[in-house]
Amino acid sequence: MYPYHNKIKQRIKNNELKDYEYVDQYKSISPCLLLHFTTEPKIRPIREHRFKEYEEIINKLTKK
Repeated sequence: MYPYHNKIKQRIKNNELKDYEYVDQYKSISPCLLLHFTTEPKIRPIREHRFKEYEEIINKLTKK
């Protein structure tokens, strides 16, 4: 099984996160947090039940 969230968190730690946005729908995910990265894959969707977890990570980054 692909460690989806572990890989994303590692990419965030590696400063690959460029931007993020909340959208009403992305493919079959609704609502969705889209993480935009500088490297491939450029976009990673996050489901609503993980929003809080990623918001905490993003908030820590923006406080630096």
